[in-house]
Amino acid sequence: MREMPLNEWMKNLGMDRLHKNMDRRRFLHGASKIAGLSLGLALAQSVGGFEVNADPSFSDYPFTLGVASGDPLSDSVVLWTRLAPDPLNGGGMPPHSVPVKWELATDPYFRNIIQRGTELASPELGHSVHVEVTGLKVNHIYYYRFKSGNEISPVGKTKTLPPAGTSVSELKFAFVSCQQFEHGFFTAFQHLAKEDLDLVFHLGDYIYEYGANEYIASTGNVRTHSGPEIKTLMDYRNRYAQYRSDEHLRAAHAAFPWIVTWDDHEVENNYANVIPEKGQSVEEFIIRRAAAYQAYYEHMPLRKSIVRQGADMKIYRDFEYGDLASFFVLDTRQYRDDQANGDKSSPQTAESLDPKRTLMGREQEQWLFGKLDGSKAAWNVLAQQIFFAERNYGTATSPKYSMDAWDGYPAARQHVLDYAKSKQLNNMIVLTGDVHASWASNLIEDFDHPNSRIFGAEFVGTSITSGGNGADKRADTDKILGLNPHIKFFNDYRGYVRCRVTPDRWQTDYRVVPYVSKPGADVSTRASFVFEKNGQGLKQVSTTEVPLGLQLSTEVEEDRNKAHSRAHQKQLEKKGVKVPN
Repeated sequence: MREMPLNEWMKNLGMDRLHKNMDRRRFLHGASKIAGLSLGLALAQSVGGFEVNADPSFSDYPFTLGVASGDPLSDSVVLWTRLAPDPLNGGGMPPHSVPVKWELATDPYFRNIIQRGTELASPELGHSVHVEVTGLKVNHIYYYRFKSGNEISPVGKTKTLPPAGTSVSELKFAFVSCQQFEHGFFTAFQHLAKEDLDLVFHLGDYIYEYGANEYIASTGNVRTHSGPEIKTLMDYRNRYAQYRSDEHLRAAHAAFPWIVTWDDHEVENNYANVIPEKGQSVEEFIIRRAAAYQAYYEHMPLRKSIVRQGADMKIYRDFEYGDLASFFVLDTRQYRDDQANGDKSSPQTAESLDPKRTLMGREQEQWLFGKLDGSKAAWNVLAQQIFFAERNYGTATSPKYSMDAWDGYPAARQHVLDYAKSKQLNNMIVLTGDVHASWASNLIEDFDHPNSRIFGAEFVGTSITSGGNGADKRADTDKILGLNPHIKFFNDYRGYVRCRVTPDRWQTDYRVVPYVSKPGADVSTRASFVFEKNGQGLKQVSTTEVPLGLQLSTEVEEDRNKAHSRAHQKQLEKKGVKVPN
């Protein structure tokens, strides 16, 4: 039986009958167009094989969504763009394929072009382009751009990895997550784009699915989603386009290669495998999920092998950074069992403790342990979505845990803890997003025994914007830290996490901005932690007071879940569904 492409599978389910009733709002791409035109004039003499012709022609500048690169290997990288002259209204492209030329150079002025070619941007994939360039030098910086018709894209910068197993002395990277467009300005990306980094990881919640002003930040929404809650392929395409309208997000993509994975909001809040949050059938949701997955592929610098049959996409994969780090990019959303206890914050129950419950799925779990068995790197890194360490935010006598996190799947987490213990690992790092705050934890073999052996550390990154401005501490911060002695740090400002890795030392810097409700905030390193493989655990090596930021808020951990619940209630009310008090 032949494998059916995702787009054909969705067409058979009726996904070609897309909504076309989005508000016709002009996309704010003037700066991008000016940059593209200026680039074309400045570099006209080096365009080389880009012959000038009037076919194809566009109604407006087609590279409004910018450029990106990703999934770097030692000899290869993916170059991405998408043609979208009318981005908020489906893209504005004709219903046929359009040739897009690309160039790769060793300098930003394209005086030394080493490769060029042509790809077809097809309507089936939203006129996106995924160029898999091969034959590149190891650990090398390159510059790239695209051209279609008479239009030239902005220039992007990328970098290949060192070959697996070769000696590497240092790696500098950052990771980000959770960028609700309405909750704030992407100032963190403005600062991230200026960092000196080898690559960037995005750990999920690249977009949010809510309709306009359904999900409200505690400090208020400062921008507005275009259109209602997104459900169709056209809806998801338009939402990605709106997020890419932000110049700072485009700049961060253009500055470094990205390695990405999704969480829940790329489809719907807290979905589990093919089980939706609430208020829709599984059959309806599977069609929605297929559309969301395709739109994700269309807008990310992913390899063509990522697209799979039907509604599924295998996105978990690994990357070797010389002998320094093995990165295992996980998918904790697509294969999980449904959340226990009605997905409410709760103590552990017979349901949540069921040893048969899975978070990663059997195939992915076996893949992970097999890869860890073969790893000889100085550091083994899980780049994933949800809080891994135990985190009680109730009380000692009446604990509360998130059923959406690893706490809701303790048997699955125990498999990882048992593996680390059996191999006597001392070099596991877990990178996490999802919870809209910064945390740092020691990973121990037994969370019921605080003095058990430390085998690694978890660094949880705050959001880019989600949750609004935040504060240095929340009302329940001290209580939570007291209940969880393995957790060594908390902060609630927005920002990103920067890491500097050497064979014996891992340093993590929590880079934050004091507010996102208006542009222009400065970035600070709120705290830096070092983890060394000496059994001593995390050591804080610096701390800074963030100017202009709120020091203490009245918020608590449960408020984030309540905000999502209020958003869902608004969605049900719009559908005419009676919402219980």
